[in-house]
Amino acid sequence: MKHFLIALQFSCLALFTSLDSKAAESDPPNIVFIFADDWGWGDLSCHGHPYVNTPNIDRLAKEGTDFLRFSVASGVCSPSRTAVMTGHFPARYNIDGHFAWVPSNARRNMPDWLDPNAVTLPRLLQGGGYATAHFGKWHLSNNMIPDSPLPSAYGYDAYGAFNCAGEQMPVHEDADHAIEFMQQSHQAGKPFFVNLWLHEPHTPFHTVPKYRWRFRDLDEVDNIYASVLSHADDRIGEVLDAIDRLKLRDNTLVVFSSDNGPARAKKASELALMHDTATGAGYNIAASKGITGGRKGYKAALFEGGIGVPFIARWPGKIAADKVDASSLISAVDLLPTFCEIAEVSLPEDYAPDGVSQVSTLMGHQKQQRQKPLFWKMNAGRSKPGDNSFHWVSYAVVHEQWKLLSSSDASHVELYDLDSDPLESVDLKNEQKTVVASLLSKIESWKETLPASPDPSLFSAERKK
Repeated sequence: MKHFLIALQFSCLALFTSLDSKAAESDPPNIVFIFADDWGWGDLSCHGHPYVNTPNIDRLAKEGTDFLRFSVASGVCSPSRTAVMTGHFPARYNIDGHFAWVPSNARRNMPDWLDPNAVTLPRLLQGGGYATAHFGKWHLSNNMIPDSPLPSAYGYDAYGAFNCAGEQMPVHEDADHAIEFMQQSHQAGKPFFVNLWLHEPHTPFHTVPKYRWRFRDLDEVDNIYASVLSHADDRIGEVLDAIDRLKLRDNTLVVFSSDNGPARAKKASELALMHDTATGAGYNIAASKGITGGRKGYKAALFEGGIGVPFIARWPGKIAADKVDASSLISAVDLLPTFCEIAEVSLPEDYAPDGVSQVSTLMGHQKQQRQKPLFWKMNAGRSKPGDNSFHWVSYAVVHEQWKLLSSSDASHVELYDLDSDPLESVDLKNEQKTVVASLLSKIESWKETLPASPDPSLFSAERKK
């Protein structure tokens, strides 16, 4: 009789496990989007960094697919994040640079915050039954603009953030809040969408002795840089462990990426402490030691070093494990339609994203030629190249295998075949003049669709002063 009861218990357990498994397969998938700040393509141990150690991100790559041709929509923070939120090129919102204090925004013909009435990814998912949260950096406005909308105005059920109006969340508390939110959402029986937008490795570098000690044999600036990345990687590991603990691993898409390439000082700088009004005191840009994996340029440039960043996606059973995709071109503007398709959330009929859904690409299906061109617009610091300068580019377009970079008046251009030359080593403008003319025409046509100036409803009351 005892053996019968044991057998019955195991039979019931197997039945319930089977039912739980089938229920999990039918549940909407959770989505965790980890977006770092200034994390270069080469700043991962799985990408060959000589001393940075990122075992948790490496774990994502081992358990998922590493996409080598992902591009963000700008070389700097705020426009890059705008593209993720809206599925649009940020120039459609006059967001061509980072949000700063009001006089700087006004001087650069920018609004003071992203339009809260725009179609946004979290609001779409929220409408589709998801619990939505944002933890970490915001920078779709600025903490120096106190009347800017809070993240909750864009479709988040919960948030903890910095570089926004209101209370500034301490930078290292992002993972703790994300884990708590995932637990609460799971207990409530709701799928969740979580933005985990890390501060690292943006200045100031907020170091912790435990992580400095890990790299105690390195020179000071390398030690600082490695320590903050290691701290961020540990927090990512805590989130991954929580997903496992909640038994949600197989039904959760986790994506790791970065908003732009690594920062570099314009000239040699002495290591010193600096203070940021949103995040506090830490080390300055002299400790910015990020690398691009051979890509040309750095942060604030539209060359691949500025916009070609890590993109690793894990979704067990859906996305191939331990795979590298070196050919599929994915853009940040693709994330909104992609995440919505995964969540089975329909896009509004009057909304036309600049991006396309990349679900089939993530799942390793046959590569298709991208039909829509990708465009970039930035406020360049010069009109033609100077010594070791990558910041002369005001416009860029990628179509088929070609990438064209142009100064503001098109007096200087460069053309690269990204399929055969992803590191932009050989300028082909003289050999491919017809291609150059065609791509310049596309840029001009695109520019005609952009607004001349921001909507005044997106101006702070500070402008009236």
